[in-house]
Amino acid sequence: MPENASVAEPPDGIDVDVDAVTGAVLTASRLLVAISARSLAAVGDRVTLPQFRMLVVLSARGPTRLVTLAEALGVAPSTAMRMVDRLIAAGLAERQANPGNRRETSLYLTDAGLRTVREVTDRRRAEIAGVVARLEPARRADLVAALHAFNEAGGEPLVPTGAADTHPLGWGGDPAGPSPRG
Repeated sequence: MPENASVAEPPDGIDVDVDAVTGAVLTASRLLVAISARSLAAVGDRVTLPQFRMLVVLSARGPTRLVTLAEALGVAPSTAMRMVDRLIAAGLAERQANPGNRRETSLYLTDAGLRTVREVTDRRRAEIAGVVARLEPARRADLVAALHAFNEAGGEPLVPTGAADTHPLGWGGDPAGPSPRG
């Protein structure tokens, strides 16, 4: 830390040991999970949380092989295949043969799948924005600094603020991913 940098002292009565910070992060995590659950509930019973995770991965990666998708989700290929079958039946995903290797099949989002990801993400973003708007401006700045430090400590890349082309979960890039049809 530079010599002239000031270190903010915690407000009186606030304990900043690891357990206190961990408790505060867990509480914030509980709030974010609740917001996520409410945003997903808005699409009804069309998609489960694990299926939504799959849709988000497909929206970020574009056409993806089943094995790669299973690895990204941390599930067995057979589990991923069952999830894919349900998403295809719901009209949210499709299979397409790889033109360069007919034995290989890629999975991708349909327009309905992409709309589902955007709808859930838009609801989540709006609810989080409502919570943030209730904070005093100085607290917002403190929160941004604290979350940047937390993300950096966890090895998560920072997202550019105000980026118009952010991924549904905040990552940079086109949320639709590459087009499967060219």
